[in-house]
Formats: sequence, structure tokens, C-alpha cells
Amino acid sequence: MAGKWIPVAELTGSGRPVLQPGEVECSILSSVDLECEENPSFPLFKSGLLILTTHRLIWIPETAAAAAASLTAAAVPLASVSHIFSPKKSIKSMFASPRVRFQVSTTPEGRVEPRGTRSAVITLVLRGKSDPDSFLSKLWEAWRGRAWESSGPDGSESKNIGSTNTGSSSGGLRMPVVGVAGILRKEQEMWESTDKSLQEAFQDLSALMSKAKEMVMLADKMRLKLLSGSSNQPSAANDEIIGSKEEMQDWLLSVGIVSPVTKESAGALYHQQLSRQLADFVKIPLERAGGMMNLIDIYCLFNRARGTELISPEDLVRACSLWEKFDVPVMLRKFDSGVMVIQNKSHSDEEVLSRIKILMLKADALLNGISASDAAITLGIAPAMANEHLLMAESRGFLCRDVSPDGFRFYVNLFQEINLHDIYSVKDHGPYSTWVKSTASFNLHN
Repeated sequence: MAGKWIPVAELTGSGRPVLQPGEVECSILSSVDLECEENPSFPLFKSGLLILTTHRLIWIPETAAAAAASLTAAAVPLASVSHIFSPKKSIKSMFASPRVRFQVSTTPEGRVEPRGTRSAVITLVLRGKSDPDSFLSKLWEAWRGRAWESSGPDGSESKNIGSTNTGSSSGGLRMPVVGVAGILRKEQEMWESTDKSLQEAFQDLSALMSKAKEMVMLADKMRLKLLSGSSNQPSAANDEIIGSKEEMQDWLLSVGIVSPVTKESAGALYHQQLSRQLADFVKIPLERAGGMMNLIDIYCLFNRARGTELISPEDLVRACSLWEKFDVPVMLRKFDSGVMVIQNKSHSDEEVLSRIKILMLKADALLNGISASDAAITLGIAPAMANEHLLMAESRGFLCRDVSPDGFRFYVNLFQEINLHDIYSVKDHGPYSTWVKSTASFNLHN
């Protein structure tokens, strides 16, 4: 129903908004109502989460009542805003919830559109703890910045590209690139352009941060183009080219997060929004790692992706602990030894145990046992994680360990295979039978 009057906003699996190319979050407020008194059919957007970005005002339902009323996430494009009203100062306003009013363009049917022929006034009622003056100034700044105009229909920086091309030829006629001299001249121009960009980036810290954000946006656009290009490739495409494209996509994915959640933009909702963004971020690393990763590794990857907006270990642990309150596909797990990991909820210990059984039933493992390093190579995980899995297999009675100055070595638990009434009987199958055959073969060759 909300999509009839306001464009619907797409959300991730953790409830975070899917940002458009070049879009960055500016402020986050809780318990915000969205009203339009001029339209009696306008739905009641009550007590939701409001996210101000450089492109949109995104309203997300925050309560169960809003979800039961079939209210989906909605977004008011800043391109449709034609005027922002100054707040009214009166005695009545001192005792009422702060309100922010702005005028938007609509279609004759009343739907908010950037190029509508009619207009309507939308009111934001800020019922939560917030600073209305700070939010209003950020809204003015985002609206005046008009960041949505710098992106073309496909998300590319069409204006910047056009200005760059015309600027290089505005000084006079451009000679065609011919021969070795032309190639050298073109390389020189490229180096001069790169040197100019570096000088601009290192003027001060704010300029460096803005350049970094531009590079992250550029990497995301390149990744999307590579994904669309690979889907159009014929089935008989060269495997080496496809492999290089996948490697390039992985590299671009690790460049960074376009709009990291910060204390400045999220305020009191910092840990809540950080938790949701982290849940979206860890999906790809967990898939590559087999469904489980050490918390320390996640901390390094997440901070590298955030660039200059680093978080503390305490913030990371607190964000992970909030996953219990959200419907996200990941969880924080703590082993008996104190090691903390992040894993998918679909991750199965039985699958890991079956892989350990296959490893332990090999002849060399039956005779000499395995260490955490041996299991780490087979399972493709860190030795500390492999040690936790081996201890888990020991607690279930499949393994037993030998403690020596060289460390732990784990062996198949053969005590369960021995018949106490006839200790010399050997079954035709099972770990005990395999161990007897391996031992006999080893003694025969030695």
C-alpha cells in the first residue's frame, strides 16, 4: 500500500537499506512518523527508523504493529523535494514532538515523484531522542548538495566523465595519437593526470577521505559491470577469462564499504545499525571460509573495508551480540576454550565431523595421529579453529588425544570398537579393523 504513494525502498536480509551507486548515509533517527495532512488516503507511517542519505529519505518500519499493517520500507527521493520549511518557534512547539516539514512534487494521483506536476507537504514527527536542529541542517546540506545529479542512469559519473573529456581538449586542437611519439605523449598525459589526482588527494585528510570514497564507489560500479558482463558471456567462454573476472570481482569486493555506519550518523542507534551492516558484510567471507570464521579475522576484514572509520573490538563484540535480537542468518559462537567465532546458522558440526572422520581413517593418521595444523590444511581453516573442531570430536567420543612436549596429537578412539568380552576379536569393518590392517602393513614393510 505504501508503494502507491511513496517509492518502495529495497532492504537487505538484515533490514539495512540497499544503497544506490554513490549514495552515502548522513543521519539515522528512531521513532519517526511520516505524515501528509493534505492527502487523507496517505498511509500511517508510525514509529519507524528514518535514514537520511545523500539521495533519499528512507523510512523503515521498526515495530511489529507497523509490520502487521503491511507497511513496507519507503523512500522519498530528495530530487522530489522542492522546498524545506524553517521550524516554527512557539510555546506549543516546546511541549510537542519536533517536526520537520518539506514540500515534494507529486503526480496528479498523489504519488511522490521527482518531476511531478503537483505538490504536497510531508511532515516528519521526531518522537525519539534526537537533535532536530542537527538533523535539519544535514537535510539542508544533502538537499543542496544534489549528489543524485552526479550519477547517470546507469550509476556512472557521466557528468565528470564528460567534463574531463571536454576539459582536455578545450585548450586547442588535439593531435591524433600516431606512432611511438603519440603513445609516449599519451602515457605522459596519463601520468600528469595521476600526479594531479595524488596532489589533490593529499592536500588534507578530508580530501583524502573523499577520494577514498570515490574509489570505493568506482570499484563497486566496476564490479556490477563485471557481473552483468559475465552473465552475457556465451556458455563456451574461455575458463581463464571467467576465472580472471571472478578474481577481479573478489578484489573489488574487498576494497571497502561505500557508506559505513558511524557514531556521528547513527547516534544512539550506532551499535544496532552496525550490527545489521556487519551481518550483511560477513556473508561472502563466511561462504569462502566454509561457514565459520574466527572473530579476529572478521575484525581485520571489517575494519579494512571501513577504511578510516575504524571500530574497536568492544564495538564488534557488542554488535555481534545484538544478532540474537534480529532475524539474521549469522550468529556469534563461543567455544568452551573461550575462542569466539562467527558462523552461519545453517553451519553443521556433523558435516565437519564427517570430514574429520575421513581424514582420521587414512593409514598415516591411524598410525601417527594428526595435529591441529594437519586438520587445518585439510579443512581449509586456521589452526586455532581446527583445534576447536578436534576438541569437539573428542567430546563426542570419536577421538582421543595424546599430550606431549610437542603439543596435542589426536587419534581415533578405538576403545569403543573393542569388545570387552572378547578383546582379541576384530570386526571385518570399522576403524579398529582399518587400524589393524594399517599396523600390519606398516610392520610388514619395516
